[in-house]
Amino acid sequence: MPSIKKNIRIFFLLAGFLLVITNVQAQITDEIITCLKSGNAKSLSQYFNQNVELVVLDNDNVYSKAQAQQIVSNFFSSFSPESFTVLHDVRKEGAKYVIGNLKTKNGSFRVYFLLKQTDGKDYIHQLRIEKQ
Repeated sequence: MPSIKKNIRIFFLLAGFLLVITNVQAQITDEIITCLKSGNAKSLSQYFNQNVELVVLDNDNVYSKAQAQQIVSNFFSSFSPESFTVLHDVRKEGAKYVIGNLKTKNGSFRVYFLLKQTDGKDYIHQLRIEKQ
């Protein structure tokens, strides 16, 4: 009987640990979505990896965190966000991929971002903002 109790305790500890990890990932995703909705490139860049594969209108390259922030800031200056709706949210092996629609005052865009873990933290490794 003692081993059954021990196994039950281990099960609940592992389940609790997984729940905490899932909540942290969801919180980061929610914070990124808030940045997209508000057009806050500076806050969004906190989640950029040191180098980001970025596709925003005519900009298509791997940029440093600072360069990516400037490009996204310029985008938000021209296309002020009105809303962002998540269409797909997929998690797979330490990565998360989100696809959504960004409505702005000057048009609608499809947004894709890929989060991967680096040193235990989630960072945006890829961000695409494409005209619909």
